Amino acid sequence: MPQYVRKLNHIMEAEQAARQRFYDWLPDGKKAEFINGEVIVHSPVKFEHSDVSDNLLTLMRSYVRKYELGHGGHEKLLVSLTRNDYEPDICYWCSAKSAPFKRKQMKFPAPDLIVEILSPSTQEIDRNIKFEDYAAHGIDEYWIVDPDECIIEQYLLAGDVYELAAKKKSGTIPCRTIKGLKIPVAAAFDARANSQALESIMKR
Repeated sequence: MPQYVRKLNHIMEAEQAARQRFYDWLPDGKKAEFINGEVIVHSPVKFEHSDVSDNLLTLMRSYVRKYELGHGGHEKLLVSLTRNDYEPDICYWCSAKSAPFKRKQMKFPAPDLIVEILSPSTQEIDRNIKFEDYAAHGIDEYWIVDPDECIIEQYLLAGDVYELAAKKKSGTIPCRTIKGLKIPVAAAFDARANSQALESIMKR
């Protein structure tokens, strides 16, 4: 047993050293994540991925700012969990969590909501490693968005695991963590629907 513990400690020390090298190396213009001891560098996204991310962020951020509900951020914010560091497509922190944020801050705590837009290179990570890690760190709400099928899956934390609350190609999804925000599914994928949803949000 002592030999096993020493070996485990050695592995963890090596991983933490690699993680620090990741922080020292991480450039401003590159999307990269530190997952299970490895640096994952992501390729540039396709237009549809960027468009869906922009559409959802516009609605969430506009609502959050209007009602002063915290902070909505995009993919270049590094979410630092116990072992891994992620750059989710969209994050939301409530006012209590975001109030201490500093202008020069680089690493951020677990958000209340994360949205990941699927791509062929990230789908397995988004549905497995991140799915389990986000739940383990108490992230209350997780959306997985499929830009090919125009589907949004909404997962809500129940205890320490996620349960599927909605999987929709149409209709509206009420956000649990951003109180009062209801997003039409079409507004994530269609520019006109997005503009109408934004106009509705700003008129409330």
